[in-house]
Amino acid sequence: MAGLGRSFGFLWASTGMSNLADGALKIGAPLLAVSMTRSPTLVSLVGAAATLPWLVLALHAGAVADRADRRRVMVRANLARAAILTAAMLLAALGLLDLWLLLAAVLLAGACEVFADLSAQSILPMTVPQERLTRANGRISTAQMIGNDFVGAPAAGLLVVALPAAVIGAPALLYGAAGLLLLGMRGTYRLAALARRRPMRADIAEALRYLWSHRVLRSLAITAGLLNLANSAYFAVFVLWAVGDGSRMGLEPAGYGLMTTAFAVGAVLGSLLSGRAAAMFGEFRTLVGNWLISSLLLLVPVIVPSAWALYPTAVLWGLVGAAGNVLVISLRQRLIPAELLGRVNSAYRLVGMGGMPLGAALGGVVAEFVGIGAVLVGATGVCLAGVGLVWRALSDRISGPLTSEPTLSDISRSR
Repeated sequence: MAGLGRSFGFLWASTGMSNLADGALKIGAPLLAVSMTRSPTLVSLVGAAATLPWLVLALHAGAVADRADRRRVMVRANLARAAILTAAMLLAALGLLDLWLLLAAVLLAGACEVFADLSAQSILPMTVPQERLTRANGRISTAQMIGNDFVGAPAAGLLVVALPAAVIGAPALLYGAAGLLLLGMRGTYRLAALARRRPMRADIAEALRYLWSHRVLRSLAITAGLLNLANSAYFAVFVLWAVGDGSRMGLEPAGYGLMTTAFAVGAVLGSLLSGRAAAMFGEFRTLVGNWLISSLLLLVPVIVPSAWALYPTAVLWGLVGAAGNVLVISLRQRLIPAELLGRVNSAYRLVGMGGMPLGAALGGVVAEFVGIGAVLVGATGVCLAGVGLVWRALSDRISGPLTSEPTLSDISRSR
C-alpha cells in the first residue's frame, strides 16, 4: 500500500484473507452445529472451542514468535488451518462429519489462530517504520473488520443454506491463500538476538516479569482486562434489555442485527481515523479519551432505551473502540523491545482477554438476582474505574503541563 511498502501490502492482503475466513468460520461453524444437534450446551461448545486455545497456548505462542521467523510461523499456521478445514470439508461432503469432529476441527483451527495472530502483531514493527505504525495498524484493523463483519459473517449464512460443506471449505481456501500471500514479503523476520536456546519456561517467565515491572504496560493490561470483563458482562445480558416484547427497548431480532452493523461501520471509521486523531490531539489523550467516551456511552441505552438513540450510539461505540484498539496496539509495539514483543504481547492479551468468559458468566448471574439494569450500570462503573487507573499511570509519571503531549520515549523511561 502507498507509503507503507511492498511487504506491508502482502501482509495487509493476507490479513484480509484470513479475517474473511475467520468471519465465515465464526458464524458458519455454529450454524453447521445447529444442523447436527438442538442442544444449547453442545452448540455453545463450538464457540468455546474457538476461544479456549487462547487461554491455553497464548504464552507459548508468544515465545515461539520471538524464537522463530515470524513470517514462517504465520505461513505454517495458515496452511495448517487450510489443511484441517479441508479434511473437515471432505468429511462433510461424504456425510461423515459429526459434531465431535466439527469441534475438533474448530479447536485445532483456533490453536493455529493463536500462533498466527501473535506473530502478526509482532511482525508489523519489522515491516514498517515506527512512525508509521499507527497508520499501518489502522489499515490492518480495517481489513479485519471488513473481513469478519461485513463479508465473512453474511457469506457464511448464505453458504450454510446453499452448500453446507462450503462453510468449511471456503475458509480453508482463504487460509491457504493468506499463507501463500505472505511468501511475497521480502527478507527475514527472525530476531538474531534469540538464536540461543534456553527452556521455553524461562522465556515466558522473562516476559511476565517485564510486563509486571513496566508500570505503563501493566496498567494498560489491567485496564484492558477490566474493560473486557465489564463489556462481556454488559453485552451478555444486553440482548435481553433490547430485544423482545418484555424488554425495555422492544427491538425485533432484525433491529438488533442492525445494531451490530452500525457498530461495524463505526469500527471501520475509527480504524481509519485513529492516526489523524492522534496527530491532532496526541496519542496519550486520544487513547484515554476514546476509552472514557466508550465507557460513558454504555449508559445511553439505560438512560434512553430507544432504537433512535441505540443506532448512533452503536456507531460511536465502534468508532472509539476501534480507534483505541489501534492506538494501544501501536503503543505496545513501540514500548516493548523487539526481542520480547511476541512474549509480552501474549502475556498482555492473556490478561486482557482472560476476564471475558468470567464477565459473561458473572453478568448472567448478577442479572438473575439483581436485574439487568444493575449489570449495565455496574459494568459502566467498572469501565470508568479502569480508565481512571490508566489515566493515572500515563499522566502522573510524566513531567510538563497537560497541554504538552508526552512522547512515547518519555513513557518508556518512566518504568
